[in-house]
Amino acid sequence: MASLLERLQADLASAMKAGLDTEKSTLRMAIAAVKNAAVAGDAVVTLTDEQVLAVLQAEAKKRAEAADIYKGAGRTEAEASERAELVVLERYLPARLSDDELAAIIAEEVASAAAQGATGAKAMGQVVKAVRAKVGSGADGAAIAALVKQALG
Repeated sequence: MASLLERLQADLASAMKAGLDTEKSTLRMAIAAVKNAAVAGDAVVTLTDEQVLAVLQAEAKKRAEAADIYKGAGRTEAEASERAELVVLERYLPARLSDDELAAIIAEEVASAAAQGATGAKAMGQVVKAVRAKVGSGADGAAIAALVKQALG
């Protein structure tokens, strides 16, 4: 199976041949971000698929935040552009958990923490860590933290 970076590069070639401008620019940006991450440290490293996925998630989050800012400023054309880029990036990200699935996992971990004697705000870190370990990249960290805080209430 091809690595995620190789898949991005192959899809870029396809987008170039098909003349898909939004896809082409978004994939170029994503590949550039991955390459920048690879050379960010003291030495050049080859990123694993998980690391490439983390870079793509960060880029997707940037697009979503920018779209929200543009929407608030009344710049609908810029918002539409950011949302189109987000759609392209989301093809490479794992499926998100539904709120119900996430809430069930959180309830399970809150109960587990309570069984160990951790309750209230003191259990927050323990529960968030356990939930993040279970869901991996299937949920946003801020959403997890907010739901855990609400569940620990």
